[in-house]
Amino acid sequence: MGTPVTIIVPTFNERENVAELVARIAAALAGRDAEILFVDDSTDDTAAEIARVAIDAPLPVRVSHRAENTGGLSGAVVVGLQAASSDICIVMDGDLQHPPELLPALLDRHAEADADVVAASRYIGGGDMSGLGTAVRFGVSRAATWLTRAMFPRRLARSTDPMTGFFLVDRRSLDLAALQPRGFKILLEILARNDLRIAEVPMEFAERRHGASKASMRQGATFLAHLARLRFGKMSLFALIGAIGAAVNLGIMWALTTAGMPYIWAAVIGAEVTIIGNFVLQERFVFADMRTDARAVGVRFASSFAFNNVEAALRIPLMALMVESWHISSVFATALSLIVAFFARFLFHSLVVYAPQRQRRADGTGAEPATDTAAQRVIRAIDAEMMKPGEL
Repeated sequence: MGTPVTIIVPTFNERENVAELVARIAAALAGRDAEILFVDDSTDDTAAEIARVAIDAPLPVRVSHRAENTGGLSGAVVVGLQAASSDICIVMDGDLQHPPELLPALLDRHAEADADVVAASRYIGGGDMSGLGTAVRFGVSRAATWLTRAMFPRRLARSTDPMTGFFLVDRRSLDLAALQPRGFKILLEILARNDLRIAEVPMEFAERRHGASKASMRQGATFLAHLARLRFGKMSLFALIGAIGAAVNLGIMWALTTAGMPYIWAAVIGAEVTIIGNFVLQERFVFADMRTDARAVGVRFASSFAFNNVEAALRIPLMALMVESWHISSVFATALSLIVAFFARFLFHSLVVYAPQRQRRADGTGAEPATDTAAQRVIRAIDAEMMKPGEL
């Protein structure tokens, strides 16, 4: 029988693939103690099809249908890891591009007892990724892999395919509570947040049989944002969005002044457009995980908008005061003021704009008293952001 294993299959509108997938998994794992756990986010009747196939399946088949697909595919995998009957779990897609016949190889490699994760790689000897289809998708996949390995050179030193969706993991080696899944690339999240031993087996990535690829430009943007968050924490994303905003601000000023508008008005319009744009991007990519417990979006926007305008109104006079009083160069004064402004904006948004609302007392008479001083909250916020994961 061997070590018990749970096969976790996240699905989204994969009805046509279910019967064949279950049959092939059952054949590959014949004689082993195994179950299949589908975590379904479908908008069609995939969950009903899984339940129908489970009746006559030669091994146990369960399905957990999520009303809200929090965290996307990665979130579904985390739910599966938490609900699995076995500590040894294998994650694979439900589109038949991951060959179930490779399951025994993953288990046999793990049985050598020198790895916490065994990944099916498209990039080692014997692997193949022709199932990606077009040269563009191949190129994007390779570029994303190189970028990821460059950003985590130590933790991914033994991983040639850190973004594969087909892998075995011993969940006892993971801190599931620390995972903050977003998008498709759950293995990257696992490897970045845990110091794990990695082994690989070659995989021939098959062509999709039914359904459509879930990859998109939006998923690509989510991947890049999540990669930056994993490596550097929220502060890096906040800085990146600020840099994008600065470039947009300059572009707006150039366009308006070229069209004949006075530079003061052009600067004001550029600043206001940038402040609004930065808020939208911060909502989506930086503080998305804090919005649920924070105040309403209108209050968040008003707070952010007011603070950024006050900061902009104060920063230039203070810069001029440094130049005139301290007799330092205007370039250095500008750089210093921007650094101070960056930390001020980040801390204000972390501690004020997106601060969780105070819990009410059990008797409903008012808010619970604060247990920390403002200084303690600032120190804790800085420590939390600077220590978010990446390679420490």
